[in-house]
Amino acid sequence: MGKKKNSKAKFVWMVVVAGLFYLAQFAWNEIPDVTDGKRVSLNKEQATASALPMKVDDVIEIPARLTDRPELILVRKGYTVSYNKKTKLPNWVAWKLTPQRLVDRESRTNDFLPDPDLSPNEAVTTDDYKRSGYDRGHMCPAGDNKWTRMAMVESFYMTNICPQNNNLNRGDWKELEEACREWAKESGAVYIVCGPVLYDRPHKTIGKHKVVVPEAFFKVVLSLGDHPKAIGFIYKNTSGNHPLDAYVNSVDEVERITAIDFFPALPDEVEKSIEAQKDINDWVFPSN
Repeated sequence: MGKKKNSKAKFVWMVVVAGLFYLAQFAWNEIPDVTDGKRVSLNKEQATASALPMKVDDVIEIPARLTDRPELILVRKGYTVSYNKKTKLPNWVAWKLTPQRLVDRESRTNDFLPDPDLSPNEAVTTDDYKRSGYDRGHMCPAGDNKWTRMAMVESFYMTNICPQNNNLNRGDWKELEEACREWAKESGAVYIVCGPVLYDRPHKTIGKHKVVVPEAFFKVVLSLGDHPKAIGFIYKNTSGNHPLDAYVNSVDEVERITAIDFFPALPDEVEKSIEAQKDINDWVFPSN
C-alpha cells in the first residue's frame, strides 16, 4: 500500500514540475522583446497591482510585489529588475539562466549606461561612482548575457548595478556567479534573484544622485526537476576570501533578512519545503 502511495505522490509531483516548466517557458516567451519599444515600466505609486501583466507576475523567479518600499518594474531582454528610486538601487534583479544563454555570442561591452527609462535628473551615471572606492557591481552579470547583443547592452544599465567592494566583486561574488553557471548547465535551468541588503540604520551614499551603498548582498537560486531544490546566500559588502559554503543561508533566512517573498509562483507546499533547505551537499560546487 505504501508503494502505491509513493508512486501516486511521485506522479503528482512530476505533473506539478512539468506544469511549472511549461508556465516558465510560456511566460518568458510572452514577455515583450525590449527592442520593440514595449518595455514594462510601472511605478508602484501610479499603478494598481492588476496593472502589471500576468505574464510577468507568473514567471517563476519573480518575487512577490513589494509594499514597504518604492518599486519600478523594468523588463529587460535577459532579466527583470525592481528598481527603487529612493535608494537608486535595484530592490531585486531576477532572471532564468539556461545553457542556451551561456553561449558566447557577444563580447563584454563595459559600456555602463544611464537607464533610458529614467529621466536624466534621476538616472544614475558612472560619474556617481568616480573616486568612490566602489566597483560598479552587476546584479545580473554580463557573463550571463552573452547570448544576444541587446541582453549584453542592457546588463550594463545602471539600474542593474550597485556600489560593491572591489575585492568582493572580483572575488567571492564572482565565484558565486560562476557556480550558478555550472548549476544551470548541470540542471538545464536555474532561477536566480539577487540584490542589495540594507540594514535598518543610516546609509553611506555616493555621487550626486546619492546612491546608497549596501551593507550586504543576497542571492537565491532555485532548480526544478525530479528533485527541486533552492539555496540562499548573504555576502557582506566587504573584502573577504571564503569558500561558497561560508555564505550559505536558506531561502527562508534570506526572506527574513530582506523582507522579500521569493518564488511565490510555486505551489505553497513546494515553496515551504525547498525554502527551508540549506544543504550545500545538494548542490555540485565547482572546484575553486
